[in-house]
Amino acid sequence: MSPEREIDETKGGKPDEKIVEQAAEAKAEQEAKTPRRRRRRKAEDAEVAAAAEEQAKPRRRRRRKADDEEAEATEPKAEEAEATDEEDEAADEDGPTPEAAEAADEDSPTPDGPTPDAQRPTPSRPRGDTAVAVRAHARYVRTSARKARLVCDHIRGKSVPEARAILGFTPRAAARDWSKVLESAVANAEANHELIGDELKVAEAYADEGPTLKRYRPRAMGRATRIRKRTSHLTITLAPAANESKERSR
Repeated sequence: MSPEREIDETKGGKPDEKIVEQAAEAKAEQEAKTPRRRRRRKAEDAEVAAAAEEQAKPRRRRRRKADDEEAEATEPKAEEAEATDEEDEAADEDGPTPEAAEAADEDSPTPDGPTPDAQRPTPSRPRGDTAVAVRAHARYVRTSARKARLVCDHIRGKSVPEARAILGFTPRAAARDWSKVLESAVANAEANHELIGDELKVAEAYADEGPTLKRYRPRAMGRATRIRKRTSHLTITLAPAANESKERSR
């Protein structure tokens, strides 16, 4: 039995003061032993549950109100749709209104005149002396781009006869490759564009670097050194010399 229920038989069935005090102290000890976090969690859970119940009530009421409003809004729309369908049927039976007929007449093209999107005159290109550029390329030439540029700088801007003479008397080995590219460009101009080769000039002449071949050579002490065999891409562009003289005169 608990100390609270223990009754002193000598005092006529009334509880003793000492026993009551002991019972109160035991309760206090038990409450002190229980952690405070559990109490806080229980209190917080109770508060959250109460708040959720309170929030659920107005939401249900709002949903009911929204459902009622949607039902009321859909009813007149259905009646309006039925009315418009009846009006359309009546209009089809009676015929098109005069306003609709006038709008259709404005949109439809007249049989006598052409439509607004009819054949439009295409802008004619101006006829005259147009500058024609003829090119010739030589790729993977076995010479470095630096050595090739030393030669092409002499023939840039010269006429074809002058460029031939310069390349013919240039002692560098790259001059032979440049002369081949020049003759190829002249042949392209005469065969494809029906131009006269002697009336052309060298508008552009440049050399670009190509891939480099790597080779190795044995050296002393068992070593090996790399040999770079460079290549280049040569390009010549010819243009009629008469066009430039006309532009300068203008």
